[in-house]
Amino acid sequence: MLAAIVLALNLQLAKAAVEQVGVTTIYDPSYITLRYPGGDLPPERGVCADVIIRAFRGIGVDLQKEVHEDMRAHFALYPRMWGLKKPDANIDHRRVPNLMTFFRRKGKSVEGGFEAGDIVAWQLPGGLYHIGIIAADGRLVIHNIGRGAQKEDILHAFPIIGHYRW
Repeated sequence: MLAAIVLALNLQLAKAAVEQVGVTTIYDPSYITLRYPGGDLPPERGVCADVIIRAFRGIGVDLQKEVHEDMRAHFALYPRMWGLKKPDANIDHRRVPNLMTFFRRKGKSVEGGFEAGDIVAWQLPGGLYHIGIIAADGRLVIHNIGRGAQKEDILHAFPIIGHYRW
């Protein structure tokens, strides 16, 4: 029973991600002041993390709020890559290392095969981070690596550094 519920939720997450393809057409890493909670960039703009954030909103989970509250309570456990002295609800949830830390802290790390709705993080050349969601077919990935939200066969294109299942 629980496995069926998890599968249904993960399929909803994959569906919410794929619905961004053709909508989010601009890669935009700009720092923007957002409403809190529930803040978002205009739907045509975003980065790879915004694909994750919007997909989770599609299943009723506000990662802006969830990540911010966890960072407020456990700031020392999050990466210090940006020189921040305290959490920032405008940007923290839009940073891949923070999402990776959040998912790991919430016990969402998994190993083994990939399923629809799984979140995958990669290390790109030059040390950059990237994140996406496995599509309903269990093979293609919905992500935004610079051309807006796309559904592509990139699962094994870069070294995988994180694998999570909600």
